[in-house]
Amino acid sequence: MDTIEERITALTPERRREVEDFVEFLLEKEKGLRRRRSKPKFAWAGALSDLRAKYTSVELQHKVSEWRIGDR
Repeated sequence: MDTIEERITALTPERRREVEDFVEFLLEKEKGLRRRRSKPKFAWAGALSDLRAKYTSVELQHKVSEWRIGDR
């Protein structure tokens, strides 16, 4: 069985570029998977607690939606 390097060397230059592109894609995908595996951080927890008396949870959800739409 040929090594992967020997197989790649046997390809045309165009196909070798395709292999390079695919390897780059896989590396980027792997990076993304590693990032997602980390535990979520809840630094934002309690950030809206001062609004608890002013809004119900449903009203606050609607208000946040309004704020997001306003930022666009």
